[in-house]
Amino acid sequence: MYPNSITPQTATEMIPHFQRGVDFRKTGESTVITMAGPAHWDLFKYISAVSGMPLNDHHKSLITETVKLKKLRKRQYFLQEGDVCKYIGFIIKGATRMFSVNERGQESIVAFGLENSWIVDQESFKNTDCSAYHIEAMEDTEMLIMNLTQLEYLTGTVPPFAAMYSQFQLQQLIYNQKRINAALSMTAEERYYDLLKNKPQYSQRFSQNMIACYLGVKPETLSRIRKSNL
Repeated sequence: MYPNSITPQTATEMIPHFQRGVDFRKTGESTVITMAGPAHWDLFKYISAVSGMPLNDHHKSLITETVKLKKLRKRQYFLQEGDVCKYIGFIIKGATRMFSVNERGQESIVAFGLENSWIVDQESFKNTDCSAYHIEAMEDTEMLIMNLTQLEYLTGTVPPFAAMYSQFQLQQLIYNQKRINAALSMTAEERYYDLLKNKPQYSQRFSQNMIACYLGVKPETLSRIRKSNL
């Protein structure tokens, strides 16, 4: 439990005092909790570490007043295919997967999310398009979320936040390039051992079937690879 939690308020009351004229929450959106506590401090540490810039008290106050805590139960969706991705989330605790389902019912996992990582469908979030993806909690998960207006506010008023978010976007481009290169140039076995080397926590937090889906191989293929190298 986090200390200093504040009881959920009405939509108008939840709008940060510095942006009272902006409608951050629409009617029917899920209630989130405005709070200041350990979750925000985890985000503060992440921002400073990634940006290489310290956050002053004013910056921390703006962030605390803007981002909101959201909790998901295991197997609860943060986003479902066909919906607009209204929020970007920073995971404090828990694990998620982002995946699509083709017309034959086959799943393709695009990304996993763990502590200190961001989850979002960038295209849907920025263009308010319907998403082609699901984002599902694989464990009970706690995250800090913000909508596009709030994100743009923080990138425009908190330099360390802007630097951090720019670095996040760059890392996403690098990540996508590596995923494409691995799919085109590596064998299934090479992809598996590259994953173990660079993301060892994935094999500890996600099932073998999910790892196979992420690598684009059949579960029985991954099982043979693992057994052949015992």
